[in-house]
Amino acid sequence: MMALLLTVHVFSALIWVGGMFFAYMALRPVAASLLEPPERLGLWAGVFGRFFPWVFASIAGLLVSGYWMVLSFYGGFEAVGLHVHLMIWSGYLMMLIFLHVFFAPFRRLKRAVATGDWQAGAQSLAQIRVLIGVNLVLGAVVVSIASGGRYLLN
Repeated sequence: MMALLLTVHVFSALIWVGGMFFAYMALRPVAASLLEPPERLGLWAGVFGRFFPWVFASIAGLLVSGYWMVLSFYGGFEAVGLHVHLMIWSGYLMMLIFLHVFFAPFRRLKRAVATGDWQAGAQSLAQIRVLIGVNLVLGAVVVSIASGGRYLLN
């Protein structure tokens, strides 16, 4: 069971952080250089519309597998090291940022694309870009903590 939980946990993080890396480092610069605002904003609304359900699934996978491992295999929160607590709290912050992106600027982006309000769409996309950048950095920190934290922090 531990192997299955760890696999779900790692794949959930991989999907979320890897998706942000791809969007931020590969798709964003190409879209900005090749597409005019209406097409670019429509592309992003569609990409996020396809990616964000995967983020919700990843969040569920991370929470379920993480709590299950801590409570069933590691002796509870009192028994785990500082690195696990840092991972959890950083993950909570990432989740809150994502929920804000989903329910505020992404909703505004979709509305702007639907109505052809390219200025409002550009503002929403700029806000999403900043927040995904923050989450990408946090995700890299969480991956670092997960992979080496027990050796560095305990």
